[in-house]
This record gives sequence, structure tokens and C-alpha cells, in this order.
Amino acid sequence: MAIQLKIDVSKISKPDLYQGKKGIYLDAILWENRDGQSQYGDDGYITQGISKEKRDAGERGPIIGNWKHMEKKADVPKAKPQADESEDQDIPF
Repeated sequence: MAIQLKIDVSKISKPDLYQGKKGIYLDAILWENRDGQSQYGDDGYITQGISKEKRDAGERGPIIGNWKHMEKKADVPKAKPQADESEDQDIPF
């Protein structure tokens, strides 16, 4: 199963990005909707992770997008070849 994310990059708090060994990183958290799937088919929303100090001060990370489960397409059974009806024409039933 895959999860599709849609992130509005204009909502990312730049000061909460951090420098790692291989680049600049964003911490993000996926939250499930309390009431199930939204009217747009989203299963939850994404917030930006913030520092422990900010969380302890009562701050919350901004909502930066939505996510939804991407269902794998079910295998469609192949149609069985139909019997040639001309072979059955001489059968009385």
C-alpha cells in the first residue's frame, strides 16, 4: 500500500528546517482524520514537526498538507474464452 502526500511548500516554516549531514531536512507528522475520510478523499493531514522546546511552550507545527491511502488496483480476472456456439446448435436442449 502506498500513501500519497500533497504538501503546500509555502506553508513550511523555514526556521524549523534543519541542516543534516546530507542536506536540509523537514520533519513532518501524518495525522489521521478523527472522522474518517474527508469530502475530498483525504485520510489525514500533515503537520510540520517543531522542536521540543516549542512543543513544551504550547506551540503546534503548521498544517502543511494532506495525505491519503493509495489502494493497489485489484487484479482484474481475465475473461474466460467463450465456447463456440455453433458447436452446440445440434443439441436439443
